[in-house]
Amino acid sequence: MRAFVALGSNLEDPVAQVQAGARALESLPDTRLYSCSSLYRTAPVGYADQPDFINAVCSIETGLSASDLMRSLLAIEQSRGRARVMQGGPRTLDLDLLLYGEMECAEASLMLPHPRLHERAFVLYPLAEIAPGLVVPGRGRIEELLRDCAGQVIERLAERAGPERNTSA
Repeated sequence: MRAFVALGSNLEDPVAQVQAGARALESLPDTRLYSCSSLYRTAPVGYADQPDFINAVCSIETGLSASDLMRSLLAIEQSRGRARVMQGGPRTLDLDLLLYGEMECAEASLMLPHPRLHERAFVLYPLAEIAPGLVVPGRGRIEELLRDCAGQVIERLAERAGPERNTSA
């Protein structure tokens, strides 16, 4: 199954944290890292009194179920020192399951597509970079969603989140 994972960090060398997160995705069982976006710098959303974030999106092919993949993402976060002290607060590594094929799910432990995906430039720009033309189930084409985020400040960096393999979704 093709899945898209957002990566973000604003603590303890955020660039290295996001790149380590991409490498960790590659090490998941029955999973292949397909492509990774460039890194993007963005201001925090919500709680503003914290450092800027480094964000990226990676595409994977996985045989894991959506629930098993979500549990694996949480384990990777924890292994990188993620402490869930405050919602929207600083973090060493945040991994969000954005899309899992065309699955739509609204359970307490799993929301697909990610419920705020369509509102966040820091997710949409890197997602559009690696999957132009993508249709987000229940929301529409990525290019249309980007227009609604035009006022959000985002800076594309030269580095990538992971190895450049195949950049089409």
